[in-house]
Amino acid sequence: MPRRLLACRFAASAAPAGPKGGWAGAATTADNGRMDERARHWQYDELPGVDLLRARYVHKTFVRHTHENFVIAAIADGVEVFHHGGGDQYAGAGALALVNPDTPHTGRAGVPEGWRYGAVYPPPDVVAEIAAETTGLRGTPGFVSPVVDDPYSAGLVHQVLRAADEGNALAADTLLRVAVTRLLRLNGGPMPRREVRTAGARIAARARGVLEERMARPPTLERLAADLGTSPFALLRAFRNAYGMPPHAWLTDARVRRARRLLDTGTSPSEAAVAVGFTDQPHLNRHFSRMVGVPPGAYQRERKNVQDLR
Repeated sequence: MPRRLLACRFAASAAPAGPKGGWAGAATTADNGRMDERARHWQYDELPGVDLLRARYVHKTFVRHTHENFVIAAIADGVEVFHHGGGDQYAGAGALALVNPDTPHTGRAGVPEGWRYGAVYPPPDVVAEIAAETTGLRGTPGFVSPVVDDPYSAGLVHQVLRAADEGNALAADTLLRVAVTRLLRLNGGPMPRREVRTAGARIAARARGVLEERMARPPTLERLAADLGTSPFALLRAFRNAYGMPPHAWLTDARVRRARRLLDTGTSPSEAAVAVGFTDQPHLNRHFSRMVGVPPGAYQRERKNVQDLR
């Protein structure tokens, strides 16, 4: 572990719960059933499309997954370790974990006491708009390094969450734009285009299309490979090279993404589970929590609360 992380301290400027008690209604039990992990995953109506998260995790392990939006996670206390780009990355207090859309990564505690953080998930079009207006970046903007040690930016992220808690739309929108601008100037660059050039990449893209279409009843690896005119191991290798994970892991990730969209439209967790191909709601609960950070029921309640306030 990098030496500086061993001595990381909680930054007093990193805002905790906020005046509305930001944890209200959002406590979740850890995988071992003890109430020592808490998380709130929500949206603020005045930041359309932006997911917000405030969490403290000790035992939580995020399996390999992706996000459609950017991840900007400001560590308030402890250390998070996440596998990204072929190696483990360490983010301590005052640092930010930065993940571009559709980039496979994991997450876990790097110290026994776990980690506490706040995160914003702005959509790619919002980041692109900010980059075009405030930076000289060309092409599709993204983050170059997955970890940036910048307490000032980390503080801005926590202030965005506090402003959202307080219902301060002007502050939340302003602070989000300032934070994204600063991080792009410190650590921004054009994201490489993913062009399908090789035969293996084309096969992987076709396999992905089949899995998207047949999400609820996917074929076996052998059947999928045969239908595409290749062998199971050749398909496995091509898919992993193209998307950073094997087909079964990608399918679970895609199912959770689609379940989120269904939950956002009011579909019950049990109905969403069946619709995306999980055997039952507990199956969805397990995978959803390991990728999103909260159970689907808690996730949906926060969305309903936002809609009720409109």
